[in-house]
This record gives sequence, C-alpha cells and structure tokens, in this order.
Amino acid sequence: MAIVHAFGDATRDGEWAAVRLAVDGEHIVEADGDGLERPLAGSTLLEAATVGGAPLAVDALAAAVGQVFVATPESGRAAVAMSGGVDSAVTLLRAAPNAIGVTLRLWQDPAGPSAERACCSPDAVRAARAACHALGVPHVTLDLREEFKETVVDPFAAGYAAGDTPNPCARCNGDFRFDALLAFSERAGAETLWTGHYARIVERHGQLLVGRAVDAEKDQSYMLATLDPAVLERVRFPLGDQTKEETRAEAARAGLAAATRAESQEACFLAGGDYRTFLERQGLSPATGDIVDEGGHVLGRHDGYWRFTPGQRRGLGVAAGRPLHVLRTDPGTNAVVVGPREALAATRVEADGRLYAPVERGEAKLRYRSDPVAARVYASNGGFSLELETPASAVATGQIAALYDGDAVVGAGVVTRVQ
Repeated sequence: MAIVHAFGDATRDGEWAAVRLAVDGEHIVEADGDGLERPLAGSTLLEAATVGGAPLAVDALAAAVGQVFVATPESGRAAVAMSGGVDSAVTLLRAAPNAIGVTLRLWQDPAGPSAERACCSPDAVRAARAACHALGVPHVTLDLREEFKETVVDPFAAGYAAGDTPNPCARCNGDFRFDALLAFSERAGAETLWTGHYARIVERHGQLLVGRAVDAEKDQSYMLATLDPAVLERVRFPLGDQTKEETRAEAARAGLAAATRAESQEACFLAGGDYRTFLERQGLSPATGDIVDEGGHVLGRHDGYWRFTPGQRRGLGVAAGRPLHVLRTDPGTNAVVVGPREALAATRVEADGRLYAPVERGEAKLRYRSDPVAARVYASNGGFSLELETPASAVATGQIAALYDGDAVVGAGVVTRVQ
C-alpha cells in the first residue's frame, strides 16, 4: 500500500502547532510534531487517537488523523457520535470500552455571539475529546466545515430567498450527519453507530423505524424523520428510554465533566445569532417592499420579505383594527401578505419525500414544536399529501412533515404546498 501523508495544524490566541504524519494503511511510519505526550511512529491510527499532550498539539494531531483514519474491524466495536455535551458523554459511557468517539467539526458563523455554545465549535470538539480520553477511548475529529456549509447552510439561506422556512436541523440530522457518521463507522471498523439523540428504534410494519422517545419534551424523532430506515439496523439510540434528568443524574454519578454542561443551540451554525442578520451576511439584501392584505391592499412597508415567516405577528409595524399575522411571502414581488389568525388554518399539505410504510391514516407533525394532527394520507409520485382532520396553523413550506403511526415515524418529506 502506498504511503499517505497528512498534515494538521491548529492556532489559538496567537499560538500555532503542527503535526505531519506518513501513514501506511492504519500504521504511522513517520511523524513530526512537538508537544505530544509520546512519539507516534510505530503506532496505529487508533492508538494515535488516544494520545494527549499540549492542547494545541493535540488539536493539530486530531486534524491530521481525521484525514486518513482507518482501523481494522473488531467485533462489538461501536462508533459514538460525540458533541461535547452530556447526552453524548453518557452514550459513550454506555458503549465503552470497545468504542471510538467521533466528532464532526462543522462550519459556524464567525460573527455569531455565542460560538462557544455551538455543538460544532472548537471548544465542543475539545470537550468531546476530553470525555473520550478520560475513559481511555480513542477520539477522531472529522473536519466537514466546507461540506456542511454547502449541504446545510447554503440551502438554508437559499430556502429563505425562495420564500420558504427551511429546517436546517432536520436536514443535518436526517441526512448529512448520519451519512458522515455511518461512513466513518465503516472506516473505523465499527459494527454499530451510537448517538445521544432522544429517540427510539421500533419495529412496525415489518421493518425498523425511528420512534418517539420516552421523554416527550426532548423527543427528537421529528429531527430524525428523514433518516433512511435501511440504516437503522446499524444505529443505536441508548437514551430514548429515559428522561434528560435521568441522563444528567447518570453523568453526575459517573463523575463526568459534561454532567452540568449547558445545552447546545438549535441551528448551531448561527452561533447564537439572529437568523435575519445571518441571512443578510449570507447575501440576502434588504429591499423595501409592501405589506399587503389578502386583497392586495397596501397596509405598510417592510425591508425584506425573507425576514418574515408564516404565523409571525411581531415586527410588522402595521396598525390595524385587529391582530394581523404573516400568511405568506412572495419573493417575486417582494411582498409580505398578512391577515387574521384564522386565515393561517391549513387543511391540506403536500410534501416531497417518501412513505416508509403503506399507511392511509396517521398523525402529522408539521413543525418541531407543533402538536401532531390526525390526517388521511395519499401517496404521490415523489412524496405524499395529507388531508388534515383538524386545521393546522402557520404551516410553512420548507418545513418537515413527519408522519407517525402511533409512536413510529412512517413517512417524512419537505412541505412544498399548503392549502
């Protein structure tokens, strides 16, 4: 096998460190880098993933190892997705010792005010690595910043430009993240992938499907609704049968540093910033337009249709005899259409996606925090349509329509039309 060279570096507070590796398969044949606790030459990449030392030097080592990592398959080995938070730390505790931690370093807005709280930040990566090393478990960092921006962040901005209200977390969790983690699991010789999501895997309609978690408040099955059921045989969600409080208590009993770590944010790439200012930095320009009622009468002015989402009431700046809500936006005319709350009621929703099981009725969840609505289900070419038995308010194109049969996700797709 040909020798492969990898170079990793890291900077912080004006300091810089670098590591160079020459790798033959899974073996390091040459290494150059200061600040590590022991020499790397002669080690496997799996062994190198446990090496500590000066923080910046270990960051540089991680950057190099992640580019070329591979390990011989081992029975029972689990790859564990690590975010640096309490959920992944407890998941690792359950999977250890025959485990390998992996963290995805993802793009985040450098202008965001709270970058340190993002699940993909450099600090979160270091916390994840520390949690692994404390248990004697190897840790690998995959630098996917460019791929994440192209696959998740750019479509988020493009969705708002098109007048939609996209859900980047569902796109990330259901597609991008698991694609990367499962591919890594194969390279790492792991039989299974464990994550700290609050969801379960249930058997319904003769197949494995994503199921709701026991903790309804933390349930993440909606965010995983687009995950292909075909991969679930290799996936484990060990926290799906317990509450968040039980997870923190388990971490505290084990003395894990993550036991009191703050929750990570939704849409982590915003790094705590407002999505409107973020979109402006991504190229969506302010442009004055009309706020109109359903009859086309001008009621006021706005500075960009993409700043508004269906159901929004605040920030309209329109004086009217009754409360008005955003009904929809029109990118073609740069108009924001408003009306009374009852005009937000939808009874039919169309989605691009797939049904995982042949169901005729189910419960549709149309936003992450919305209550499910009973619906009749009609399969279509490339998706499905829903006739809602009870009108749903503020349904937006670009959001995920997750369809449940009991506690199991039996279909999911991106909302394309609302009536």
